[in-house]
Amino acid sequence: MEREAGTAGMNVYDFDNTIYRGDSTADLILFLWTHYPKTLLNLPRTAVLGLLYGIRVIPKMTFKQNVYHMFVYIKDIDAVVEEFIRTHKKNIKKWYYEQQRPDDLVISASPEFIIRRFCHEIGIEYAMASEVDPHTGKCGPNCHGKEKVKRFYEMYPDGKIEQFYSDSYSDSPLAEIAEEAFLVKGDKRLPWGEGR
Repeated sequence: MEREAGTAGMNVYDFDNTIYRGDSTADLILFLWTHYPKTLLNLPRTAVLGLLYGIRVIPKMTFKQNVYHMFVYIKDIDAVVEEFIRTHKKNIKKWYYEQQRPDDLVISASPEFIIRRFCHEIGIEYAMASEVDPHTGKCGPNCHGKEKVKRFYEMYPDGKIEQFYSDSYSDSPLAEIAEEAFLVKGDKRLPWGEGR
């Protein structure tokens, strides 16, 4: 959802391992394997392509799209994602709630159909993430690294980032355009660069 970007800066957050304790995509996959066993039919194919990705024969996005192919075995993915969020909302870190603002923005590499719903559930109105078809698993551009900056300025051409939070230096392109940036290690928030 788009917001009006005013003159004041907004706070921007990565999601996984930043405000969410763990990796929401990995948690969803484990949730599907344990609660919807039919998705295990995708596992042999995932194992083979995982090996090929591990030895750099195929690119990361080919592997990810294959993993997401498991969604074809779910009749009502929307209901399943809602169920997943209800059971995993406890993974949102307490420190985030303590500083949450109404105009917070989440930018994540995880599938957008998960991130947007999760953010809505915890009161974050603005979010952008990787395009993944929830019914087929087919992927659009991966919202990662420099792509996050591109997406940010496409949505908010005059946008300003007051504070940025992430667990990974792969988000340095966003950190570089923020007034302040913090590296998140568990519940610690360190000035960007101190965690190296």
